[in-house]
Amino acid sequence: MYKNILLATDGSEHSKRALENAINIAKCTEGSKVDVVYVIDASKAKSDVLNNWNSVDVNDSRMKQLKNAEKLAKESGVSYEIKILHGEPGPTIVDYADKSGSDIVIIGSRGLNGLQEFMLGSVSHKVAKRANCPVLIVK
Repeated sequence: MYKNILLATDGSEHSKRALENAINIAKCTEGSKVDVVYVIDASKAKSDVLNNWNSVDVNDSRMKQLKNAEKLAKESGVSYEIKILHGEPGPTIVDYADKSGSDIVIIGSRGLNGLQEFMLGSVSHKVAKRANCPVLIVK
């Protein structure tokens, strides 16, 4: 059913549950592939550098967030590819989904920003509104 699955991740608990759903959906269709997409937001890159002091540490912290996704995908036997993109997360995810011909986007309901405790996260909301394919938002 869904052969080209886009998983948007940021390392949050919601995106970890989204990963589990992406793997389960991928297992349902022979030949399916999961694109694990992590977006580096330029507006937050400055604070990342200030918190980690050098670019090696910044890249290490970003890669740490993808390690769990890579490990689970590998263990499950699902075909996957990790993509690191740059830009504002919502529009960048939508643009990638449209250009890559994604059949479904799977995203956590809230990311690492805990300010929006009682509402849908702004990134997942933007993706759900603008994507040209089904969007699964995982709590």
